[in-house]
Amino acid sequence: MVEAVRDRLRRPLRDLRISVLDRCNFRCPYCMPAELFTEDYRFVPRLHWLDFEEIERVVRLFTASGAIKIRITGGEPLLRPGLPSLIERLTALPGVEDLALTTNGVLLPRVAPALREAGLHRLTISLDSLDPVVFERMSGHRGKVSEVLAGIGAAEAAGFEHLKLNAVVQRGVNDHTILDLLDHFRHTGHIVRLIEFMDVGTRNDWDLSQVVSSREWIDRISERWALKPVAPAYPGEVASRYAYQDGGGEVGFISSVSQPFCGGCTRARLSCDGELFTCLFASRGTPLRSALRDGVSDAELLSLVHGTWRQRSDRYSEERGEATEGMEKVEMYRMGG
Repeated sequence: MVEAVRDRLRRPLRDLRISVLDRCNFRCPYCMPAELFTEDYRFVPRLHWLDFEEIERVVRLFTASGAIKIRITGGEPLLRPGLPSLIERLTALPGVEDLALTTNGVLLPRVAPALREAGLHRLTISLDSLDPVVFERMSGHRGKVSEVLAGIGAAEAAGFEHLKLNAVVQRGVNDHTILDLLDHFRHTGHIVRLIEFMDVGTRNDWDLSQVVSSREWIDRISERWALKPVAPAYPGEVASRYAYQDGGGEVGFISSVSQPFCGGCTRARLSCDGELFTCLFASRGTPLRSALRDGVSDAELLSLVHGTWRQRSDRYSEERGEATEGMEKVEMYRMGG
């Protein structure tokens, strides 16, 4: 294994999340509220998107810096034309031990087989509720739960046996539907992960009163199905894992608000236009696109990446409060979740 470059808090660089475009076919209120992201909204021009060769070059630099896990995100990444060819490029790279993709699932029926054939290792699908009315509201009236379920079926048929299903939980919005969501996917081999509603970006009207803590969920779920904790699969794993004691599978909890995990964060994020971010709650990033297109050497690019990571001291979730109040943050749709 390559010795990873480390930041000021001695955290190694192990993960790179790549947003391949900033557009989405949903308008989830906690990410891209429809009233703000209208049809006239000016997204990043396509000429500014990193092409697949540029992305491959960046990934080579990151694997040379210790990164072993790559995740493709968006926006909605399946809207990026030719995405399976990028997957094929990245799975062929030495050092890439895990290649995953996060999607809302709607487009999977037409691309899941190609993604599997290209070598994609894992899929994560966002699914905030099985209630059709609640789901439609949480997708910004752009999606139907039946379409996501069809996408899950297509992924299963293509050979993705163990999916992760992410649900962002908001009190008073979808929390009353979560037990039904868990029940539906018990004994399927898929893992539902409950994500605390986070103050990502500045446009989602985040309110602490809407956060349902993971501790509360563990207690509520345990009243129906007995749970037992599961040891982390690897250092820095984001989700706390619990198994159903009756053998029904697992449920995960991502607790950025109530139990920050900044101390174990090993993730960098790359926007579609080549900006490198060292935190999900970052205010600014380091531009790589101009360097990529100005013909600089790999050694110079590597120096830029290493310098950025070594200066990293981000721990927003641990500092959340007066110290971060009013702070401008890059929107999640731009850097990937």
